[in-house]
Amino acid sequence: MISRDFHNWQLAEAFVAGTLEAEELAALQTRLQTDPVFASEFQESVDLLRSLDEGTRQKQFRNMLVSIHKENTAEPAKPGWKVRTIPLRTHYIRTAAVAAGIALLTTLSTFWIVTHNEKKRSSQYSLLKRELETIKRSQSAIIRNIHEPQATPVAPANFSGTGFALTNDGYFVTNYHVTEGADSLYIQNREGQYFKAHLVTFDAKADIAILKVDKRNFRFGKSEVPYTLAAAKKPLGSRVFTLGYPQDEIVYNEGYISSKNGFMGDSIQYRLEIPAVPGQSGAPVMDNAGNVIGVITGKESESSGITYAVSTKAIHRLLASTDIDLKLPRSNKLGKLSREQQIEKMEYYTCSVKVYKK
Repeated sequence: MISRDFHNWQLAEAFVAGTLEAEELAALQTRLQTDPVFASEFQESVDLLRSLDEGTRQKQFRNMLVSIHKENTAEPAKPGWKVRTIPLRTHYIRTAAVAAGIALLTTLSTFWIVTHNEKKRSSQYSLLKRELETIKRSQSAIIRNIHEPQATPVAPANFSGTGFALTNDGYFVTNYHVTEGADSLYIQNREGQYFKAHLVTFDAKADIAILKVDKRNFRFGKSEVPYTLAAAKKPLGSRVFTLGYPQDEIVYNEGYISSKNGFMGDSIQYRLEIPAVPGQSGAPVMDNAGNVIGVITGKESESSGITYAVSTKAIHRLLASTDIDLKLPRSNKLGKLSREQQIEKMEYYTCSVKVYKK
């Protein structure tokens, strides 16, 4: 353990100053690896301290320039004193050159840090749509499928994700990144049947898309949707499970909410400790009572267990901003069922989303 009773801020000061002892530094590294919340807060403190330190150095440099200026504009020397003449123009040109060099170096350093951080952030976050074996489809095949909403696609999809029903008559939700740029979309249900669908509305920032199956009188299941969409976020530590299509058959995973905010502190997301692989983008995240609390959207690139989900608040917000009149389910029929029974019911209302691009 760290022997000193430091708060995060004091610990960050000691770390930046290099005054931590070897045992304290080792304990710090261990905690950073095992406590994500602490790691995030600690890094923010370190970044702020380093920014303040840089600001102090810049202030000292400005004070030096002011001192030089005062020296060169001081009172005239008294009689008998030896006057030293300083060529001001040359002196200021030299000083300005130094200042310009430092400014350029600072600008380049800032640009590198921002670019490096953006690349690092991108490498840490992976979208979970599944890229399938790409087979080019002819333009005529694409047109034929547009006019045949129940036709089976003539070739394998380019990408796939997961979706789940909002209403039993064909409205469903998935991630926007799954559907982006598609020229045609299909769902495949648990029986392996294909149904053409179209995009209804979306929120690209929240990564949510609502679609509808084209077939008239379509039904996901024999009864109405058996789950509700949570109106508020669930607390830290809540147990959750998910169903998705990383393969051709549905896959179950379970875990818990490890942070109420998602990637880079996004308050509309959750951070979950739950396995997820490509193909599970758009999969529902359920609590123990069978309420949908979120939608799987991405994961940490270098971790098999850290996954991010958009909370159902984003779905409610998107629906409220449109003229779509959807009657979302108001009663939960999964709460009193065993987990096995919950999964069996959910399979009818969870589907694979197949995406085709030219």
